[in-house]
Amino acid sequence: FVMKNRGIAIVLALFLGGLGIHRFYIGQVGWGFVFLLFSFTYIPVLLGIIDAIRYTYIGEAEFQRRYSKIPLPHTPQ
Repeated sequence: FVMKNRGIAIVLALFLGGLGIHRFYIGQVGWGFVFLLFSFTYIPVLLGIIDAIRYTYIGEAEFQRRYSKIPLPHTPQ
């Protein structure tokens, strides 16, 4: 499995959010390309700042649940 570093995602969203680099990092490649496509506007920059704030406040466990490829524990039936 691959755990994502929330701190790296926050820094990428703040400084390279206008290019969608943080979306590529967390595995949302499609959204990353959308951010790149509209990078000539300032909309991805604003969305990057919003994402950085969101990543800061959701907490580490929730961030890992949403964005890391961690297999769920198996529960016997």
